[in-house]
Amino acid sequence: MDPVERLYLDAMMEDAAVPAHSLRPQLLAGARARRRPAAPTADWAQPYAGRVAAMDALLASAVDDDWARVIVEGWTLQELVAHLAATDGLVAASVGAPVLGPPMGAADSLGRTGDVQAYERARSPEQTRRDWRAQADALCRHLAALPPTTPATLDGLEFAVRDHILARGLETWIHAADAARVAEIRLPDPVPEHIRPTADLCARLLPWTMLFSGLDGAGHTLHLTLTGPGGGEWRVALGVADTEPGEPDVRITADVVRFCFLLGGRGDPEDFPAEVEGDHSLAQDVLTTAPAFSGP
Repeated sequence: MDPVERLYLDAMMEDAAVPAHSLRPQLLAGARARRRPAAPTADWAQPYAGRVAAMDALLASAVDDDWARVIVEGWTLQELVAHLAATDGLVAASVGAPVLGPPMGAADSLGRTGDVQAYERARSPEQTRRDWRAQADALCRHLAALPPTTPATLDGLEFAVRDHILARGLETWIHAADAARVAEIRLPDPVPEHIRPTADLCARLLPWTMLFSGLDGAGHTLHLTLTGPGGGEWRVALGVADTEPGEPDVRITADVVRFCFLLGGRGDPEDFPAEVEGDHSLAQDVLTTAPAFSGP
């Protein structure tokens, strides 16, 4: 079975213990009946397409009270979905894909989020969900014919579009987990084939998160081991201008999902569970600055 389809079919797994009076099993059954597969896209964009499909499956189970619940950043579920649509739209605009929603005004993620949230508050949650999914699907279809190295810019950061799309997949993963936690639904992690490239992006971002935080890791090397399905090992030169990694100054071992979520702004770097060998001060710098690019 295709990994995206497998992820989508597994996306709505409820906890084993469900209160006797709960309507959640019926809601989940209805969500499964209405689920939509991930949109066709390039192989390198499938981690994003898979998380969009999983988030959509989660949203299919939402009822009126769910949409009004505060999920994160003081945002209701409807406002959170509008935020995802806003940022997806900015990436779409950067690569010439269709942009849905209100006319483009602000070109930064927070400003565009405010514009789209204001627009969506006058509409029904189902309309918000539908248009978010339509924006994501339009982006996926456009990416199918786009080289992964195509430059794309979001919030002043220019990277290959492949990396921006992996970042969009990570944010969608994190916010789906935020929403699932509030709804008390167990949402499985992505398949390992999707976790691995996301973890690779997170590892490659570490020199940039350090520099963005005012720390220059030039001349230092990290050996990073991420455990669990989709994990692996990376030797990372911590200076953005370093051409080759040297002998490791520090070794960090951590769970791959926890590490991805740390880069996405979930978890306290001071208490992050990791095994460290070598330069502990450097390890602290790496972990403390890891969430530097995370936004709401």
